[in-house]
Amino acid sequence: MGIAIDIADDWHASLAALAWHVEAGVDEVTGDGPVNRYDLSVELPRRTAVLPGAEVARQSGVQDPRVELGSSVDAVAAAKALAAQAQTLDELRAVMEGFDLCELKRGARNLVFADGNPAARVLVLGEAPGAEEDREGRPFVGRAGQLLDRMFAAIGLSRTSPDPATALYITNVLPWRPPGNRDPEPAEIAMMRPFVERHIALASPVVIVAMGNTPLDALTGQRGILRARGTWMEVLGKPLLPMAHPAYLLRNPAAKREAWADLLALQKRLRG
Repeated sequence: MGIAIDIADDWHASLAALAWHVEAGVDEVTGDGPVNRYDLSVELPRRTAVLPGAEVARQSGVQDPRVELGSSVDAVAAAKALAAQAQTLDELRAVMEGFDLCELKRGARNLVFADGNPAARVLVLGEAPGAEEDREGRPFVGRAGQLLDRMFAAIGLSRTSPDPATALYITNVLPWRPPGNRDPEPAEIAMMRPFVERHIALASPVVIVAMGNTPLDALTGQRGILRARGTWMEVLGKPLLPMAHPAYLLRNPAAKREAWADLLALQKRLRG
């Protein structure tokens, strides 16, 4: 309930009046007349704030990036600033772990950064972690990941190989699991794109394999993986081969024939 009050200037009297009102159950203080708060005009000072991830970045030797804030932070601009500062994969992982502008992070157990050999000639870019990837903190460890391993093993490539010529390096567009394994949203893809591009630049693979619609969208702005698969493209100065995601192959076994053709095309490219 509310009550109008007229408290005297005496401190002790004011304190006693406050205690009495609290005991009486008063939970709101009102004045004698109404106040139109829409008429209030308060000029909020602009402030300079540390970007999400900057504290972690400083501990890794990355320069402290700052941005002038109004009412909100431009998440894509913040991601670009942080990604540009990372000079190693470890530094990139550090700033991504501290990046707090993506809501997916709040519901995820782990940051899923990468797996495999960073010196590998082939970088496989997936979509987003699933439940098992979120638990383990590694990409492609569930059923789709097991199929992926068998697919690339058929052409002599493995994420566990110490030899860059026969190794794989695997990462995702999104490092955090979307709730319910839903498809990544366009805003989430745009927010993470600067980290993906920096990740590729630092790993410097010979060939990129885009597994599914999300990585195709993140790297080329296109969708329609089933139309694009098997067609060589160029992104970030590197050859890109779009392929159907292993999860799609599990649901549609007949598509494995086309996936095998794509793997042979990759093998030929690497040999050539």
